[in-house]
Amino acid sequence: MSQNNSSPLQTVDIDSTEEKLDYFNLEPIHLPGFIQPHGVLLVLEEPRLKIVQVSNNTESFLGIPPEKLLNYSLSKFFPRTQIRNLKKIIDRNEFETVNLVKLKIKKDGEYLFIDGVLHRNNDGVLIIELEQSIYRDDLDFIGFYHSLKSAAANIQKTSSLSEMYQAIVQEIRNMVKCDRVMVYKFDKNWNGEVVAEDKREDIESFLGLHYPDADTKPCRNFYSEHWLRLIVDVNAESADLLPVNYPETNLPLDLGNSVLRGLSPCHREYLQNMGICSTLVMPLKRSGQLWGLISCHHYTPKKVSYELRQACEFLSQIISSELIAKEEAEDYDYKIKLKSIHTKLTEYISIKNNFIDGLIADSPNLLDLVNAQGAAIYWQGDFTTIGNVPQNPHLKGLIEWLKNNIQAAVFETKSLPFLYPEAEKYKNIASGLLAISILPKNYICWFRPEFIQTVKWAGNPHNTVVKKIDSEGVVRLSPRGSFAVWKEIVRLNSLAWKSCEIEAAKDLRSAIVNIALRQADEQAKLTQELERSNEDLEKFAYVASHDLQEPLNLVSSYVQLLEMRYRDRLDEDAKEFINFAVDGVTHMQTLIDDLLTYSRVGTQDKKFVKIEVEDVINRACTNLQEKIQTNEVTIMRDLLPSIFGDRTQLIQVFQNLIGNAIKFRKEEKPHIQIRVEENEDHYLFSVRDNGIGIELQFSDRIFTIFQRLHSRDEYPGTGIGLALCKKIIERHEGSIWFESELRKGSTFYFTIPR
Repeated sequence: MSQNNSSPLQTVDIDSTEEKLDYFNLEPIHLPGFIQPHGVLLVLEEPRLKIVQVSNNTESFLGIPPEKLLNYSLSKFFPRTQIRNLKKIIDRNEFETVNLVKLKIKKDGEYLFIDGVLHRNNDGVLIIELEQSIYRDDLDFIGFYHSLKSAAANIQKTSSLSEMYQAIVQEIRNMVKCDRVMVYKFDKNWNGEVVAEDKREDIESFLGLHYPDADTKPCRNFYSEHWLRLIVDVNAESADLLPVNYPETNLPLDLGNSVLRGLSPCHREYLQNMGICSTLVMPLKRSGQLWGLISCHHYTPKKVSYELRQACEFLSQIISSELIAKEEAEDYDYKIKLKSIHTKLTEYISIKNNFIDGLIADSPNLLDLVNAQGAAIYWQGDFTTIGNVPQNPHLKGLIEWLKNNIQAAVFETKSLPFLYPEAEKYKNIASGLLAISILPKNYICWFRPEFIQTVKWAGNPHNTVVKKIDSEGVVRLSPRGSFAVWKEIVRLNSLAWKSCEIEAAKDLRSAIVNIALRQADEQAKLTQELERSNEDLEKFAYVASHDLQEPLNLVSSYVQLLEMRYRDRLDEDAKEFINFAVDGVTHMQTLIDDLLTYSRVGTQDKKFVKIEVEDVINRACTNLQEKIQTNEVTIMRDLLPSIFGDRTQLIQVFQNLIGNAIKFRKEEKPHIQIRVEENEDHYLFSVRDNGIGIELQFSDRIFTIFQRLHSRDEYPGTGIGLALCKKIIERHEGSIWFESELRKGSTFYFTIPR
């Protein structure tokens, strides 16, 4: 991870990236067939520990040619006590807890002290790797212990992530004594950024440089499972295995777990292009997932002892554990603020009849929860928005995309146009999207605008690795040759959503779902009780109406009989009183008939059939014929459609609306216009008159039963007509409303589904 100091600065404006190459098919790094030459690798066959495969550098390292080692037991070359120690590790399967074995062998008349590391590869093959021991006494262990303890303490006492990153590079460089140490952090797309650095003063800085995911793709699986990788000398000639393949399978030996595993040609070339000679790399993991790397660079060959490597490995594990605590402590005040906002929003939505009002009506609101510039709530087919949001057609398209492509309950991206190209049309509003699903196919979406950034890459990130064909026709990978700073203007991206903001959205989703389910349960119980109450009321109205008709008829008959029989004996006052009684009975009978009709609207099970609206209006006009002729009414109508409905009830609707237009007339002759407009899913009917009009202050009373705007002396009636119309239209799954201007007339609208 470097740049060429002599290369010029290059600038390019790029909006997309190219597809990356498949490393593992072209260059399987775990099957190199060779090792680094600073150590020796022996493949052992159990139980005799017979050497069946060996690196070809044993003569220079041990003073024994590889051919003389093959097919001999390890006990031929090492003392029995050391072999017994090896067998204990093997028998107890203690490769993780007890690995290093101190060995010694005579070479050129002197004892050579060796560090032996045992392990099994992924196929279960037993391997021992030998390196010359640098430290041999207890004083070195004590020194390592104090060094490690001091480094861990200095890292742990830092108060922020940035301070911790800097402490890491300083402590590691102090331990390893290398030219440069960097903390390299991955983003969501596995691109890396150098977030901390400690280096020699005379070399250039890489702090802040970005590296494309292709640079680390071949090794990320390795670092997910292992804690350290050492390369002593990039330019040293590798030591091949003898024989080339593992004898038992005649296949390349898996060296994925090997300390000495050789460099892939592509990686070797990559480091040579950088000018790096030696590297020591340790992973940083967060909750078991690869988070980043600690990368040590040296510009000359450098051996690092087993003890020091173990100390660094242990330290990287401590740092990985510390990452969780430091990241949780980061932005602590902001997280507390988000918790407070969440608490208030939960309180708002729990006390509002409509949870949407609780999210947008008060302060803080939905935008404050995740620091967004706009938000849209999609609930049961309707949008409620706050702040800066895309237009309604764009919102509908986005919701359809979410329904069809996103299965997760919580979804976030800072680059929506790359995932959903249509979003580029409103990039200045919604390049970033955070969405939560609240019950199936209902969403809350937060938006952030495009935030144009300039990212400095170490070389062109779009020319990371290329395929090359050598002189023998073999295809291999080759890295980019230039690491000159490459400036990329990143577009169609917003500021990233912080993890605490995403958590806040998740918490809000849980609160809404719980409250919505509770309210739905309460509403269901209320609806059930209301339905039962309505049924009782309708039965009561029906029975009461029938029971009242008979005594009223009796009263009317006897009063009229009284008038006929005793007409000559009654004075004018008595006759007037009898007329009042007859009128009262007649009005009462009309009221009962209307109430009976109103109560039966919801109980009639008559199925809807296809009817001609023209016939319906003709019948209504026939019923009103006397009034129409007396008042010289003009009725104009459009060409009317066929619809599905209850013929009798729709006659009642038009009869009431036309009748009201005649009743509430001015001095001029009534003129009524009946029109229809055809929409995608319904017909919109209107009945317009030139009557006295209605004051808008009465708009909330006009469709309420028994609500009258005039006295019965001015305009006769029971106050049930419009309430009956509303109930009939709602039974037909439509809606009814009006527009009016005083002294200029009224227009009543209602819809009927197609």
